[in-house]
Amino acid sequence: MIKFDIRDGVAVVTLDRPDELNVFSGGMGSALGDAYARCDADDAVRAVVLTGAGRAFCAGADMSPEADSFAGPGETTARSREFSASPVRPAAWEVRKPVIAAINGHAIGIGFTLAMQCDIRLVAEDAKLAIPQVRRGMVPDAQSHWTVPAATSRAVAADILLTGRTFRGAEAAVLGLVSRALPADEVLPAALEIAHDIATNVHPVSAALTKRLLWADAGLDEVERLETAYHRVLMGTDDAREGPRAWSERRTPRWTGTVTGAWDGVLAAESSQRPAPSVRQEHQ
Repeated sequence: MIKFDIRDGVAVVTLDRPDELNVFSGGMGSALGDAYARCDADDAVRAVVLTGAGRAFCAGADMSPEADSFAGPGETTARSREFSASPVRPAAWEVRKPVIAAINGHAIGIGFTLAMQCDIRLVAEDAKLAIPQVRRGMVPDAQSHWTVPAATSRAVAADILLTGRTFRGAEAAVLGLVSRALPADEVLPAALEIAHDIATNVHPVSAALTKRLLWADAGLDEVERLETAYHRVLMGTDDAREGPRAWSERRTPRWTGTVTGAWDGVLAAESSQRPAPSVRQEHQ
């Protein structure tokens, strides 16, 4: 159900049920979560690309009873599982590496809501996209009530989620749901180009911390606190010197820091950097 390949710092995760348009099942959800967890833990992985085999990205949920498409993560049998509308754990936004969705074809329902959990999305211009659950007597899933308005606006989210209408990849780019719409055969190569650029040039810890901030449900004061904490993690390190040196010497940086190696320090910095008092508190 899933193909997994790592090459030159880039992990490619492929939804692999091409004869069934990569429809989503409980087994696929578990396998995708396992793949994400592997990417998160492996410092050799610097960026992740998620795509689909064949002509579709993911045409929605496999609705057959045996597919168990929306069972809870981490269980082994259909009867023992607890239902979850977010059946992939960790989600793409929890992976401490940039995750790029190469939406090579149709992405319907959970096929599109899972793509919305990724950091960067490229889509085939003529791909059919929809989050049609309201037309099926259900509600959208995979935290799409947060990811869609966060990526665009409440107005766009209402249009997409409340109507359940089908639209094309080209419109998704206009609406801001994706970064770029391209001819179908260019989607995966473009995603790989971005991923390899990240793997080559971007500091892995800087990327992890920036992603953590981008997905944080935080206000301005909390973002300032976290930015300050993360600067303290990175300032004065060998890599903080290597980045400017590599830029001035016009060469590829040679990073030594790793996400797993830095993470205890990240968590310690988060807890030690106390929130600043509010303006109201300062004047009391």
